[in-house]
Amino acid sequence: MSAGSAGPAPGPGPGPEPGPLCPEHGQALTWFCCSDRRPVCAACTEPGGRCRGHRIRPAGERAEELRSMASAARELVIQRLGLVRTLCETEEQRLLERVHGEEERAHQSILTQRVHWTEALQKLDTIRTSLVDMLTHTDDLQLIQKEQEIFERTEEAEGILDPQESKKLNFNETCAWSPLLTQLWATAALGSLSGTEDVRIDERTVSPFLQLSDDGRTLTFNAKKSKACADGPERFDHWPNALAATSFQSGLHAWMVNVQNSGAYKVGVALGQLPRKGSGSDSRLGHNACSWVFSRYDQEFCFSHDGQHEPLGLLRCPAQLGVLLDLQAQELLFYDPASGTVLHTHHASFPGPLFPVFAVADQTISIVH
Repeated sequence: MSAGSAGPAPGPGPGPEPGPLCPEHGQALTWFCCSDRRPVCAACTEPGGRCRGHRIRPAGERAEELRSMASAARELVIQRLGLVRTLCETEEQRLLERVHGEEERAHQSILTQRVHWTEALQKLDTIRTSLVDMLTHTDDLQLIQKEQEIFERTEEAEGILDPQESKKLNFNETCAWSPLLTQLWATAALGSLSGTEDVRIDERTVSPFLQLSDDGRTLTFNAKKSKACADGPERFDHWPNALAATSFQSGLHAWMVNVQNSGAYKVGVALGQLPRKGSGSDSRLGHNACSWVFSRYDQEFCFSHDGQHEPLGLLRCPAQLGVLLDLQAQELLFYDPASGTVLHTHHASFPGPLFPVFAVADQTISIVH
């Protein structure tokens, strides 16, 4: 073949594969319809399109939001695994110290017995020597001491809870709220933090239907309204409510309430602007936007917020109620310390500092410290 008849010069390489196209208009999916929660093309958003009047966002903006959510969820998982790991390491160290102490005790006991039997054998040897001439036809008895040492060894699982890095994030929002991880985290958090929160009730907020103990931790219901309580802007004047003296704006907080003596109570958190006056629902815990509570009435349990009541099918009445407030994750969790059961979790964007809040309409509840 002559030089002039050479084949055509190679063209440019294949370009990037085009992304998915709109099945209706054949255009690129560059927008995201928040109402239908799916990517759409520009033609879908125009008059006559199926997404006309819907809330539309650029697809890239939605993708960036998902990346941010994935990163936040990953950080949350790492944080909680870190706390669980710390508690596991502390428990492992405690067990190792107990094993080491038992080894020392066993070792000292063996040394003591060795000295005792050495002396005993020396005495027996002396007696045997003195009687050997008389008892030449008698078999010698030998006392044999067998010593057995038992050592318990504990193997470390170093690094098992370390999160594994990946070049490509696999975003699964439900992973951050794994029931197993949540239960492990709640157990670890209550075990490490429940004694550090000195939650006390603000006497100025206590309803006249309640009596507050001298230490500020026990509320007792009185059916007859007390006239000794001076009214003030902070006090609940109708519903048997009370707020704690301390609010939380950031971090992780845990406290426990003894509820075994009461058949009607509410425990949770509330904003400081929670209405205090009147018999309407505005000042009733769980019936307004300012409060989030776990409640019991007789044998019925529910979680309530803003007038929405979610029934909880509990198999047993908890004697104590653990409350965890994770303001980094914007999560409120109720927990039964006796059974290790997570009773309810609630995720919300809390709009401000939160106060522990309480209500009791039967007998007594007490903050555990």
